[in-house]
Amino acid sequence: MNSVLLECRDLVKVFPGVRALDGVGLRLTAGSVHALLGENGAGKSTLIKVLTGVHAPDGGTLAWEGEPVQLRSPLEATRTGIGVVHQERNLIPGFSVAENITLQKPPSRRGLVDYAAMTEPAAGCLTELGVDLAPDRPVRELSVAQQQLVEIAKALYTESRVLLLDEPTASLSPEETERLFEVIRRLAERGACVVFVSHKLEEVFAVCDTVTVLRDGKSVLESSPLADHSHDDIVSLMVGRAHAATELHPRPVDRSAAPALELDGVATAGGHRDISLAVRPGEIVGLYGLVGAGRSELVKAVLGLGRITAGEVRVHGRTARISSPRQALHEFGIGYVTENRKEEGVFLEQPIVRNITVTVWRRLARAFGFVPARKERETAQGLVERLGIRIAGLAQNAGELSGGNQQKVSLAKWLAADTRLLVIDEPTVGVDVRTKRAFHELIWELAHDGLPILLISSDLAEMVTLADRIVVMTDHRVRGEVDNDRDYDRMSGRIIRLIHDRDAVRS
Repeated sequence: MNSVLLECRDLVKVFPGVRALDGVGLRLTAGSVHALLGENGAGKSTLIKVLTGVHAPDGGTLAWEGEPVQLRSPLEATRTGIGVVHQERNLIPGFSVAENITLQKPPSRRGLVDYAAMTEPAAGCLTELGVDLAPDRPVRELSVAQQQLVEIAKALYTESRVLLLDEPTASLSPEETERLFEVIRRLAERGACVVFVSHKLEEVFAVCDTVTVLRDGKSVLESSPLADHSHDDIVSLMVGRAHAATELHPRPVDRSAAPALELDGVATAGGHRDISLAVRPGEIVGLYGLVGAGRSELVKAVLGLGRITAGEVRVHGRTARISSPRQALHEFGIGYVTENRKEEGVFLEQPIVRNITVTVWRRLARAFGFVPARKERETAQGLVERLGIRIAGLAQNAGELSGGNQQKVSLAKWLAADTRLLVIDEPTVGVDVRTKRAFHELIWELAHDGLPILLISSDLAEMVTLADRIVVMTDHRVRGEVDNDRDYDRMSGRIIRLIHDRDAVRS
């Protein structure tokens, strides 16, 4: 039997008005890949922060290899042997790979950092992980997947025996995800415990052997063999009831209607060539492709965040030369729900009411630009209720919300502005099963009410669930387009063939 590295019993963590952890237990053993699951708000992030010394528990005990331990800071957790790779990268772009790997314990000589001595230990960590990266390469030049591996190499350098990975595959392609899984398995084989936090249950069952499920701050399943549980068992434990697949009622689309958005032979400074597509009122058109296909970059160019070098963009039949998202909203009625909600989607240090009404201040303003607080509250409260956003109050800062609720706030501000065309980029990355289902139903209802939607998603099941037509992109080009009959096996087969068929043409 493998030894227990880290164990917590009856952990309690209380914030004002919230009992974030309520008697949580967890047992992490050497050589295991341990899934930590739960909906947004279940307590996963708080537990990770307790285990890494960010928060001190208000009750319960922690033990390292059977001995009581207090983790008073992240540095103390690192020295104990606990590492973490957050969903948002924690690297310094201007530093080299070696500098980032050795940052917490840089080799020194006569009291000064010895830069020359960094290369060997950094290269050793990369080799141990099977990663082919030059230690002197600047981190800013790396792909998301490569940066992820540098983060893991950092943990290896600090001799982490427990490694917590928070949504590690959120921005990775299937091929990159499988390479990451190989690294995770290699770490477990050498005696580490890898804690895998993810909402993608198919990946959990592919790489994990043990599971803990949190719900409402409590452990509803603690350190149990994953093989003893089915997919439906786990979902039921997470949401507190059996999960029914999303059933979306029929929604006809008038293919003869004039397009709300047309791209005709568009090329961009980012490398797109000959991009043509159309989105009609009440239609959901999906842009699908692997990471690096150029989908997000294309819509950013349309919205003025990149340069269009050829072709024509038409919005509601009118030629559009858009220079900024502000112009896109106020002149053409286009809303943009970004995939990067923390940096671009919401103002984390601002109250929810401000986040939701920021797009309509011009409309709400009275004389001299004054925006009545009552009007702000009425507008925001209606959308909070409509979208089911779980908040303590409209004055609460958006940064205090779970990821799923932040995403709802990001969407709410565009609905407040009565947008006539909505672009949604990765709507459900990092959100739980129940929130994902609610988003799907909401997007569907918006289209049912006549709103044209351009949807970007790397979740193929989500794309097949929602899109009426799916435009497939690779290498900044359109490889083909398929009418979606919502038969997952048939649609996924056609889409994957288009991605990998280099002779594919638009059909």
